[in-house]
Amino acid sequence: MDALGLIIAVVVTAASVTDNAIGIKLLDKVAEHTPTVTAAWVDAGFKQDVGVHGAVLGIDVQVVKRSDAQPGFVPVKKRWIVEQVYGTLMLHRRLAREYESRPESSVSRTLWASMANMVRRLTGTSTPTWRHG
Repeated sequence: MDALGLIIAVVVTAASVTDNAIGIKLLDKVAEHTPTVTAAWVDAGFKQDVGVHGAVLGIDVQVVKRSDAQPGFVPVKKRWIVEQVYGTLMLHRRLAREYESRPESSVSRTLWASMANMVRRLTGTSTPTWRHG
C-alpha cells in the first residue's frame, strides 16, 4: 500500500511461504503495475534478498524497525499505516474468515474490500459491517 493506505498490489500465499519470497513477488507486482514507485518500507522480517531485488527493480527498500527502548506497544508511524488498513479490511466478513480456497479469489476479495473503503473515504459515509448487526 502507499503512504495514504491505498492498496497498490496484493499477493496471497500459503502461511508457510517465507517473507522474502512474498516480498520479492510483491515487488515484482508493484514494479509491473506501478512503475512510479521508487521506495518501499518493510519490517525487520524481510531479509537482504528483498532489498537487493528492489534495487534491481529501481525500488529503494528501507527496513523500518520498532523501538526496543520503549516497553509495550508503541506505534511506528510508517508501520501504523499498514496496521490501520489491515484493521479496516478485516471489517469485511469475507476477509475475516477463511472462505476462499483459491488465492485468486482471496486477492479479488481483498481488492473489493479496499474499493469499499475508498468509496467510504471519498463519500465521508460509514460502511455498515457484519459486526454491527
